[in-house]
Amino acid sequence: MAASLELRQVRKSFGKTAIINGVDLAIERGERHAVIGPNGAGKSTLFNLISGRFPLSTGNILLNGQDITGLAPQEINRRGLSRSFQITNIFPKLSVFENLRCAVLWSQGYRYSFWHRVGGLKDVRARADELVERIGLKRRRDTLAGVLSYAEQRALEIGVTIAGGAEVILLDEPTAGMSNTETEDAVALIRAVSEGKTLVMVEHDMSVVFGLADRISVLVYGQVIATGTPAEIRGNKAVQEAYLGVEADTAEGAH
Repeated sequence: MAASLELRQVRKSFGKTAIINGVDLAIERGERHAVIGPNGAGKSTLFNLISGRFPLSTGNILLNGQDITGLAPQEINRRGLSRSFQITNIFPKLSVFENLRCAVLWSQGYRYSFWHRVGGLKDVRARADELVERIGLKRRRDTLAGVLSYAEQRALEIGVTIAGGAEVILLDEPTAGMSNTETEDAVALIRAVSEGKTLVMVEHDMSVVFGLADRISVLVYGQVIATGTPAEIRGNKAVQEAYLGVEADTAEGAH
């Protein structure tokens, strides 16, 4: 069976500076996979390559066995991959409901049109309202996204990310900047919305990583130095020396 997402000798350089140095990675269908590593390791660059935001220097990326190398981000999205961003990326002057309604239009079969009144599309409205409830923002349905709390904005972005029904979801630091309570709520949301889907996330909070991920890949200087279960990564001496160190012990003590 083909992996849900596969990277084959992926490399990316900006000028003479190599950022991603020959990454090989296969992520199975339904797996929750975390990519961790120190700042500057290339994690966000890797996400930008997978989602088509940056072109590869060399290598190939396959989605459900089909080569998506070189495709535009919107084409990759339409083939079943969606992502969030490190910096919240929503429409601040639209309401929670309107943000989600925009996100579901294409997946409901509506293309660019000047003669459809979006307010009259009952299937779109129903799907958007379903998402509002699913991400826990029902009481904020008609609130402008720009005045939501930071944690609520991140929840909305996750809602926008899953709105199109993508089977592969990429989340870039979904709990960054959150309090412990907000993080717990975000983890519960991520666990719920990724059920039955393939999740790939970049995350610095080791308690989130070890609590959510089925497998973890460690990226250091643009190379994957280890991939394994949380227990295997926690006990890997090379990983501890390169990155985890005391963080692994802290995460272990949190369970």
